[in-house]
Amino acid sequence: MRDGNSTPPGGLAGDQGSEAAAASTVPAPRDAPGEPGSVHVILSPDRTTIVLSGEVDADLGADLAQATTDAEQAGVPIEVDAHHVTFMDSSGVAFLARLAMRTPHRVRLLHVPPTVEFLLEVTRIGELLDVVEDDPQD
Repeated sequence: MRDGNSTPPGGLAGDQGSEAAAASTVPAPRDAPGEPGSVHVILSPDRTTIVLSGEVDADLGADLAQATTDAEQAGVPIEVDAHHVTFMDSSGVAFLARLAMRTPHRVRLLHVPPTVEFLLEVTRIGELLDVVEDDPQD
């Protein structure tokens, strides 16, 4: 049985039986996928900490929405630890903007990697947040 991706008997059209010709038609392996993203909310009496890690993208949409709700309901200052973020798309940027606009306290963004820092500058969302390089409360 063959599927549309298998080589027909006798090789590919124009194939002269050489392994090199067959090998050149095989696509190069894709880069390994990045670390899956995660969102963790840590509630304490004086602050809410949201820890982001891995790839913060549309796959985390429901988790980011739930984190926003949890943080809002707590009613205390919010900090977002982005130390382990390896990638962020517009979903992550929208999450940060939503937090900044919907909470009475200024959101603190901790341990910002260069990829996130770039997005904060380009989108100007960084103007809505307090970006802290080293958290003195650690």
